Amino acid sequence: MEEDTIMTNIRIQKAMILVLIFLAVFLVMKTISEIKEYRFIGGGVPATNVVSVTGTGEVFAVPDVVEFSFSVIEERETVTAAQDEAAEKINDILSFLKKNDIGKKDIKTISYNVYPQYEYKHESCTGGFCPPGGERVLSGFEVSQTILVKVRDTDEAGSIVAGIGERGASNISGLNFTIDDESELRREARKKAIDEAQKKAKELAKDLDVKLVRVVNFSEFGDQPFYPRFDFAEATVLGKVGGSMAPEIPVGENKIVSRVTITYEIR
Repeated sequence: MEEDTIMTNIRIQKAMILVLIFLAVFLVMKTISEIKEYRFIGGGVPATNVVSVTGTGEVFAVPDVVEFSFSVIEERETVTAAQDEAAEKINDILSFLKKNDIGKKDIKTISYNVYPQYEYKHESCTGGFCPPGGERVLSGFEVSQTILVKVRDTDEAGSIVAGIGERGASNISGLNFTIDDESELRREARKKAIDEAQKKAKELAKDLDVKLVRVVNFSEFGDQPFYPRFDFAEATVLGKVGGSMAPEIPVGENKIVSRVTITYEIR
């Protein structure tokens, strides 16, 4: 019996030792985790001694897309007649665009309107007196459709504008020169802005006899790129002078700007 009791006590002691070992390991791991968490949380504590610097980066690029809109406007005595006349011209223009490799994704209707047109008929003047106002009489209907077009071959923009005018577009306006994908250009502009800000920060730290510890804040303000814009007033003139030379449309350059502000903790 005594031997069994001794063996039981030994087993209990070993079990307690194992429990203590597991507990010690758990506490060590918990402490390490808490230290890491504290370090992470502490990193977010607002710095008290800081300096802020700004930088500007500019990138220039030649536009690769020309955007413009055109309208077809027709007035007739009935809605059907006005719609048929407008549709005939629109279909002719769309066929012309297709032949010039303008894809469906680059042709978008932005408005389609039908308006009644009225005239005011006045009674005949008698004895030098003309009664005010008059009877409003329906005289017809106006149908208008406006389409936005993107031309990805900028060299062909002039001939396409001329061709649309020759096919009865009532007006062509709002030529914008854009860049299809600006993401890499914006990144390049931002990199230039950051480099300039970092250079200023190093110079400022040297002048103040302090050290830059870490970045505690960053913000970017990107200017909207400037798109050259041209308007064609009454582009029907192009249609009236059928066979005229296509206008030259210089695209120039677009400027993409990034402005950044970087705040450093110092000591």
